[in-house]
Amino acid sequence: MSEVTLEPDERIDVLQGVGIRIIQSPRVFAFSLDAVLLAGFAQVKRRSRVVDLAAGNGAVGLFVARQTTNQVTLIELQPRLADMAQRSVQLNDLRNVDVHQRDLKDAAQIVPKDSVDVVTCNPPYFKVTDQSLTNPNDHLALARHELTTNFQTVCETAAGLLKYQGKAFFVHRPERLEELLSTMAAADLAPKRVRFIHPKADREANMVLLEGIRSGKPAGMRILPPLVVYGQDGQYGEEVQHLLYG
Repeated sequence: MSEVTLEPDERIDVLQGVGIRIIQSPRVFAFSLDAVLLAGFAQVKRRSRVVDLAAGNGAVGLFVARQTTNQVTLIELQPRLADMAQRSVQLNDLRNVDVHQRDLKDAAQIVPKDSVDVVTCNPPYFKVTDQSLTNPNDHLALARHELTTNFQTVCETAAGLLKYQGKAFFVHRPERLEELLSTMAAADLAPKRVRFIHPKADREANMVLLEGIRSGKPAGMRILPPLVVYGQDGQYGEEVQHLLYG
């Protein structure tokens, strides 16, 4: 693997389950479990053309990159995060991954419309209102709050990139589920699979994984068995351990 230069606040973490090294910064951005779960949920085949929107430091795209021999394109608005992603691509010698510092709504200027098999996105979760308390760290605020994009734009962009019957995969917050499903449907992404993530078996879901198919039939949505992150002993459950450690 290639070596890269790190900034003073950066470190290299390893997702052992897929053998990927990734540059992280607690001050700027570090991927969390939602990115790992989204990458595990996405159905990437050997020849899938993939685009990851709002890529952050590249976690989701990097985690799926070795599942396909086709190109994986990461699109991230923030220059620092796009640079971290690019150096992680170099760190892992991934020849099929390209990184672009661009607003996701302009993705079609990089990747032709109707040409993609899989779009993934871990979008900002929180709406911005007059009562919103956004993170004082601009990098984290942009990643977590709908300051520069929203879920409607994400869905419309994904649908424009996808081939007929191509698939989009998202991770989001369950309290917005009704809105998320209706927004997907309005963008011609028929919701097909939903999976709730619970921190513990006796706790409410705090994340939801969603799959939509471009121009899919409106009926036939499946609710998958829930994924429970922690067992009664406080350790990661078997499925999460497998995703993290192989």
